[in-house]
Amino acid sequence: MDSSCEFVLFISILACTIAKDKTQKEIEILSAFFTQLGDTLASISVLNDPEN
Repeated sequence: MDSSCEFVLFISILACTIAKDKTQKEIEILSAFFTQLGDTLASISVLNDPEN
């Protein structure tokens, strides 16, 4: 298995582990949190890119 597939598998397992025993509302809040975190990290990465 190549590393990209291993990463996808890891993320899927992590998501299932985090969601276990959470309510639908808690999962929605976590989803929004991690989406915003990822978007903010992407923005920081673009702004820190020396080629921009």
